[in-house]
Amino acid sequence: MDLRIGYQFKREDIEFPIIQGINNVFRRATSKWQEDVQLWLSHVAFSKKWGTKSQLSKVFSTMLAIHPDKPSLWIMAAKCEMEERNSSESARHLFLRALRFHPENKKVYQEYFRMELMHAEKLRKQQQELERAKIDVGEYEFSPEILGGKLAEVVYRDAAQKIKGAEFMLSLLQIAAIFDFTKNLQDTILQDLQTRHTDDSVTWDFMARRELEAAGAPELQSAQGRASDTSRREERCCAVYEEGIKSLNTEPMWTCYVTFCLDRFKRKTNIAELKEKRRERLLGVFQRAHDASLLQESFYKTWLQVLLSSGETESAAQVAIAATERFSQSVETWSLSLQTLVSLQRAEAGLLFQEALKHVNPKESLPLWQLQAEWSMASRTPEETEALFQKALTSPVPAISTALKETYLEWAYKTGGYKRARKTFKSLQEHRPFTKTFFTKMVQIEKDQEKPKISNLRDYYERALREFGSSDDDLWMDYIREELGTHGSPENCGKLHWRAMKSLVGESVERFTTQYTLLQTGHI
Repeated sequence: MDLRIGYQFKREDIEFPIIQGINNVFRRATSKWQEDVQLWLSHVAFSKKWGTKSQLSKVFSTMLAIHPDKPSLWIMAAKCEMEERNSSESARHLFLRALRFHPENKKVYQEYFRMELMHAEKLRKQQQELERAKIDVGEYEFSPEILGGKLAEVVYRDAAQKIKGAEFMLSLLQIAAIFDFTKNLQDTILQDLQTRHTDDSVTWDFMARRELEAAGAPELQSAQGRASDTSRREERCCAVYEEGIKSLNTEPMWTCYVTFCLDRFKRKTNIAELKEKRRERLLGVFQRAHDASLLQESFYKTWLQVLLSSGETESAAQVAIAATERFSQSVETWSLSLQTLVSLQRAEAGLLFQEALKHVNPKESLPLWQLQAEWSMASRTPEETEALFQKALTSPVPAISTALKETYLEWAYKTGGYKRARKTFKSLQEHRPFTKTFFTKMVQIEKDQEKPKISNLRDYYERALREFGSSDDDLWMDYIREELGTHGSPENCGKLHWRAMKSLVGESVERFTTQYTLLQTGHI
């Protein structure tokens, strides 16, 4: 049975027992491990490739008897009936059974609806082919109702009664829109949407955005003409959103309106007039949503970006402050607003840092402390910055005092050189908790000097190992390299190795042993 030479003799006689044997193995396995869905799916895949269509149906049937609680399996089985066996009747039967188990499952309804439309489309194609061939179908006639998607409409009506909400209805409308014979069905769904769901922002958003696709002027040649047409369409969209806001003044409704304006603002255009109109509209809607206290927190960042890129710094500062009043406990909003005020060099920044730390949960306030430290180092007196660092050290939140120690040491070195850094390090060296970086920064500062002192380096490493010696194999290796270097004593390496092997625990011992061996053999 060599495929290369096309030898097919007794191929079926050879294959059949093998396929049967594998099927028997699958049957025994799925009988023993009935809960293993993946195993069932493997049997399905095998049957699709090698089995008969009736055998595939049997596998699905047995699987669904054991797993009727999984909607995805019902859908898969129905699709298989439709695609593999070309049987819309069996597919329909499976969907109806699935709905008995899952009467409110959106996905089952969506796929059932799609199946009925595909069935109608297939019948329409068959009819067209018969007509083209001028074949007299005699008594067999295609029902106009079924050809027009009447069965799909029945599914839609049933679904709309069981499952409420504009979003689900729109999902069915989008499925219907794929097929070119469903205008009446689409109109029905649209009508129901507008009758039943005007209390849902999704409906208004859909109706407004439809205005963009509404038939406009004939093909316009000039860019200016096209831009004017686009502008008119956008105005019509906004008119629908305005109607929506009147009857539904909620955060989701404003979110839809803002998102639309933002989408249009981001679209590229070479027509300055259209660009400016979109910018003004966006800023106006931002402001109105904010005034109504219904602007989503995430939009303030974009609002500030648009204002700053337009050079409207005064407005940006006001929006930044207003945002912190509205979301006074949000670290993200405080960070964003304070960064804006710092970049604009506003005097209010100092007081607002204090306000922020009063309102925000201390456990979440590290980004604000870091931002304040950066601002203070860049624009305040050394005395004020020193006071800020001292205050941070007394924070009851370990993460704050730990992180700010590193920044404090860096700042001391930048502003007062080596002596100041040494003095700061000494004042903090017993002030737990620490990070490894706090010690390695001081090691680096020492090594940056013209004549680094090995006694100081040893002191820093010993202090670091007191904190992290049981888990950080890299720290031991760095210390050993230091002793092997210009200023160290190589004879100390043996002692350090012995100490490391005693101190390290778990996987770090193996990593250290490997690295130490590579170092000794000259590989690193």
